[in-house]
Amino acid sequence: EQQIWEQLKTCFDPEIPVNIVDLGLIYSLEIAPDPEQPGKGKRVGVKMTLTAPGCGMGPTIAEDARQKILGVPGVSSAQVDLVWDPPWNPSLISEQGKMRLGMV
Repeated sequence: EQQIWEQLKTCFDPEIPVNIVDLGLIYSLEIAPDPEQPGKGKRVGVKMTLTAPGCGMGPTIAEDARQKILGVPGVSSAQVDLVWDPPWNPSLISEQGKMRLGMV
């Protein structure tokens, strides 16, 4: 799981110099055995949001996250879903993210 979080930290919204984890865009990360590859791989499901529902980069950011997850050894499939509830707000940004944005 830690490797997946580390990979997600390499994904960025092109308009904001903070990764999607520190921005608080990742709402959930679930890892389960992949029923299509018993004993061989894990299926990873991520629910994430964006800073604004109208962000045109949403599908691109989600696909980037999916590809990075698929690069983790032992992961056989990955699904990244964009969700809008609860709406994102700046309080979800990590302390590290706030420092990078000059909010602290």
